[in-house]
Amino acid sequence: MRKIDLTNFQVATSETARQINRRITLNFLRHHQPMSRADLSRRSGLQRSTVSAIVDQLIEEGWVTEGAIGRLPRGRRPRFLHLNVERTGIIGVNLRPETTTVGLANVDARFEEQRSFPTPGNPSIFVPTVARTIASLRAAHPSMVCEGVGVSLPGRVDEGGRLVFAPNLGWRDVDLKQMLETATGLPVNVENAANACALGEVWFGRHDEHLRHLVAVTGSEGIGVGVLLNGQLVHGANAMAGEFGHMTLDESGPPCCCGKRGCWERYASNSAAVDYYTSGAQATRGPS
Repeated sequence: MRKIDLTNFQVATSETARQINRRITLNFLRHHQPMSRADLSRRSGLQRSTVSAIVDQLIEEGWVTEGAIGRLPRGRRPRFLHLNVERTGIIGVNLRPETTTVGLANVDARFEEQRSFPTPGNPSIFVPTVARTIASLRAAHPSMVCEGVGVSLPGRVDEGGRLVFAPNLGWRDVDLKQMLETATGLPVNVENAANACALGEVWFGRHDEHLRHLVAVTGSEGIGVGVLLNGQLVHGANAMAGEFGHMTLDESGPPCCCGKRGCWERYASNSAAVDYYTSGAQATRGPS
């Protein structure tokens, strides 16, 4: 029996069940489209009446379209269902210390357009810059309805979407989720870059759909690790899971922007390689 915190819990409602079944239906369609209503019922285990009600709602909202009619030796001929990739858009924001890229993609993860700009050094400048870029992308693609914004960044993010600390950005304790939702009027999810990479691999990678456990290692200006167990991201206490880039290898090593010395990423990241190359070139040239 799983222990429940009786001081902080939410009971399941009929709306909870509907939302779960809706997500199950959308995920089956994303993985196996085109599918008929009968196919969805068989593969998901949901009752046909439940599937029909969900599909009718998704069609009305523009998430799903009906396509060709299939052929059967007998009985009612099925109509195949597809995700409406032309209608639904997602905004992705890849925040890096030097450059930020904002892209508009459809639900199949195909990018319609991307735009980049130098990353401002201050969140109060960054947020309105991103908001203007998002507004411009939406204006350029008026037929697409944007469902939300996903932000990937090199730093620790708590489960509420607050940036705890991003050493390579120099940002600490910033509620980016709330700031961006206010500025854009869209739902926003903020996640650590390595965690976002792991999620992207699970959702869109070329692997067996039953993949449950995954470790994604990213190398850029720093080193990040995203961990999934049983299909769920592991954040850990204080969002510290996967923060291997700031494990100390040598306490007398080069200083790191996190405040310590000799961190892993000071030896095995892009920025470390640049520093090593620069120091080697200066040693070769000697004093001027």
